[in-house]
Amino acid sequence: MTVKVPPLKCQGIKTKLVEWIKDHALLDENGTWIEPFMGSGVVGFNMRPQRAVFADVNPHIINFYNAIKKGNITIGIAKEFLEKQGALLKEKGEDHYYEVRERFNQTGNPLDMLFLNRACFNGVMRFNKKGEFNVPFGHKPERFAKAYITKIANQIKYVADALSQYDWNFVSQGFKTTISSASANDFIYCDPPYIGRHVDYFNSWSEQSEQELYDALASTHAKFMLSTWHSNQYRANPAVDKYATRFTILTREHFYHVGASEKNRNPMLEAIILNYNPLPQIEFQMERQMALFEKSQKDDYVVPVLKN
Repeated sequence: MTVKVPPLKCQGIKTKLVEWIKDHALLDENGTWIEPFMGSGVVGFNMRPQRAVFADVNPHIINFYNAIKKGNITIGIAKEFLEKQGALLKEKGEDHYYEVRERFNQTGNPLDMLFLNRACFNGVMRFNKKGEFNVPFGHKPERFAKAYITKIANQIKYVADALSQYDWNFVSQGFKTTISSASANDFIYCDPPYIGRHVDYFNSWSEQSEQELYDALASTHAKFMLSTWHSNQYRANPAVDKYATRFTILTREHFYHVGASEKNRNPMLEAIILNYNPLPQIEFQMERQMALFEKSQKDDYVVPVLKN
């Protein structure tokens, strides 16, 4: 499967997990794909459902994709904008980056958002308590080469083409509102922030938030899948044992890279949590106390499923 990368980058993007997630998602053909935490949108964009609701509390992400949907951002408009801003960045360096950042924090222009997202440090999307984008410059004044701009334009084209074929809607709202709108035929995919990681004004996440999310999912009539981290070489995710053991839990090793050096690549056991059994014909019987990163011939590690 060739995974299409979206035009906006977000930390923790699930690009390398899309195929695994897709293999275990069960979307009714009459239902709606619902994402309460859109982020990059990489999973839903590659699922290509007929109907979808992409929601996020960050209005800038939603504004960007609504601008594509309305035709305010097209391939041509994006290319022209990035060519102009890229030339200014090459000429003026970080001064221009911070000029655009200040301008964006005053106007919220979605094209400025795209520029900042691709010119900032490591593609991080972070906002302070005033709701201002505050990521520093990525120290690459020649970032916007012709080939790079074409690559971004093609990513916009993929989304624009999908929007011309499917009924996709983008809304800025909280996860409880989004989950409560789901019906029995719908499928909810959740990729919430991790407690203590990548926390900013728009995606701050606490223990209370985690509990409220699981409570909302436990009461939904829709099928759901939640992505989270299970454990790493140092510790385990306490929320998995505290909230998720009543559901099906599948795990898989994954690497995250946050930082400028390969030495910052750390293995993580990623989990998907489901309120259904993706393979009902198989009886899952494995020890719960599995060794971290134990070698297996299967892609998935499975912990016991709660039987109805």
